Amino acid sequence: MSERLSKNVEASVPALQAEIVRLNKIIQALMNRAERTDSLRGSDFNLIHATITLEEQVRRRTMELEAAKLENEKITRDLRESEKQIRQLAFYDTLTQLANRSLLTDRLKQAMDASARSGCYGAVMFLDLDNFKPLNDMHGHHAGDLLLIEVGSRLTQCVRGVDTVARIGGDEFVVMLGELDQDYGSSIERSGIVAEKIRATLAEPYILTRTMEGGVVATVEHHCTASIGVALFIDHQAGQEDVLKWADLAMYQAKKEGRNIIRYFDNAA
Repeated sequence: MSERLSKNVEASVPALQAEIVRLNKIIQALMNRAERTDSLRGSDFNLIHATITLEEQVRRRTMELEAAKLENEKITRDLRESEKQIRQLAFYDTLTQLANRSLLTDRLKQAMDASARSGCYGAVMFLDLDNFKPLNDMHGHHAGDLLLIEVGSRLTQCVRGVDTVARIGGDEFVVMLGELDQDYGSSIERSGIVAEKIRATLAEPYILTRTMEGGVVATVEHHCTASIGVALFIDHQAGQEDVLKWADLAMYQAKKEGRNIIRYFDNAA
């Protein structure tokens, strides 16, 4: 409906502009005629009266044009804001503002396309928090939300701007690294450095603070680690869902072997 209204306003602007130009031409012609007379006869008086009337019409139409322009600008701003909100809901997690699964899948495809051109490996890391449920049980979901937001912030600080950090549900996060190295061993090493940085950063204590009713500030100190599974990819040798599944399987292996550790998916297994 807003888009239709915007088009209607846009359509009226050229018509108003054309009418103002037409009226101005008539006024100029009448003024030229008046200037050629030496006395104010009755017909000249009528001519001047007509000129004044036309000038008033021009002023009125000009005001309508300005109002139409302002309305069009407002509608355009509203449409852009609506598009921005729709995109935010479609591609980003509402709690952490990280990429969601849809955007992650799209970014992973782009990374595979880039890998096909460069011949470099990329890596997907699947992370699951090891001590999340007790926080929710003891302090409520609001405390859990604060933890998830902080985890997202820490993950973003551990990677490059060209990498992707996503929350795909609950306490599960995915980190995607692109353009590592053409050599498999070097790519393992480089991704391992990032994975260890993430593991250590997420293991640091969390100080969660929120304001309660009555202005009382409640602070909770929570200790939480993460199990991390890593899968490498190159070109389009596997699909996006396959790579995510590999990283997920490696993450479950990390949980099975004691948690707070990193495990790689073995493509040869």
